[in-house]
Amino acid sequence: MQNPYTLSYCFKDLRYPKKLSFFLIAAALSLLLAGCSGSKPEAPARPPAPVTVATVVQKTMPMVLKAIGNVEAYSTVQVKSQVEGQVVRVHFQEGQEVKKGELMFTIDPRPFEAQLQQALANLARDQALLENARRDARRYEALIRQNLVSTGEYEQYATKAASLEATVKADAAAVENARLKLEYTAISSPIDGKTGDILINQGNLVKANDEKAILVVINQIVPIYVNFTLPEQHLPEVKKYMNRRRLRVEVAIPPAEQYCSFGELVFVDNKVDQATGTVQLKALFQNQDRTLWPGQFVNVSLILTEQPNALVIPAQALQVGQQGNYVYVIIADRTAEARPVELDRTADGSAVIKSGLKSGEEVVIDGQLRLYPGAKVEIQNPSPPAIGPERPS
Repeated sequence: MQNPYTLSYCFKDLRYPKKLSFFLIAAALSLLLAGCSGSKPEAPARPPAPVTVATVVQKTMPMVLKAIGNVEAYSTVQVKSQVEGQVVRVHFQEGQEVKKGELMFTIDPRPFEAQLQQALANLARDQALLENARRDARRYEALIRQNLVSTGEYEQYATKAASLEATVKADAAAVENARLKLEYTAISSPIDGKTGDILINQGNLVKANDEKAILVVINQIVPIYVNFTLPEQHLPEVKKYMNRRRLRVEVAIPPAEQYCSFGELVFVDNKVDQATGTVQLKALFQNQDRTLWPGQFVNVSLILTEQPNALVIPAQALQVGQQGNYVYVIIADRTAEARPVELDRTADGSAVIKSGLKSGEEVVIDGQLRLYPGAKVEIQNPSPPAIGPERPS
């Protein structure tokens, strides 16, 4: 027979795990409820984005057409000899500036001096013969009136006198020609300008008007031209403003563009190049400092007119989105506002705004990648940079 105390003890052991299970379930539910009722921890706030700003300014802005130009001498002369002979002297140094009429080369004058003396002698001889023939003609004219000589004899002397008159005129022309050739042995500068290389040196023989026998090339560089081309679609604008006033042209020497000079537009070609669709223009510069040099490439700005009271910002402030151009404007609570703007044009690193901004507002020019509408900002430059100097009028 089984002991009842033993059975009771066994049943007691079986009931104990059930109580333990209820206890564990209750504890798990309590933890779950505690987790659901608790608040989520807040994310840390973003720090202000560092930005650089510029102030929207209102000023006069030029309307400019840009081009690449080439400097051209105002006048170029290839100095050649007009007589044949030996170069006996060069009177200047290579690269020297010369004045109009200044002696440059001397061709051996001795053969031409001899030719002049011979021409003068022929003239003197024929003049003496002419005087004698005229006296004979006058004497026979008196005799024929008295019927002392025949008409044929008189006409013979009269014809001789007329022939000698023509000979004397030819001798006078020969003298002038010989004197002119002698003058051509002294070769002078036909213009004010700067000389290049001496192409034929002292001691060499030259031929008269030889295409290959160039003694030196002179370029007149004060004043000087700048040639450039513009697309044909700009031609109506250029003509429109040319009819009102002379258009100013500014040139700058790349790459630093530290030198600037102003001139005037003096020439617009009478045709458009059909191959390139461009029209050639030419501006004149005084070039007193001799900075512009023939053959040099320069950046050209043709100033059509000036727009007063234009709203101007640095071009780097412009951003492009799906809806077009916009800028980040710093509002009163030091947050960024993405504001759409209407762009008129850009020039010299500045942007002219048609609408969307007011004078005095601050726009972000650096640090836009960290911004979004409403973002807090920290301005790095307490003094906003200037937009740039106005062009002199």
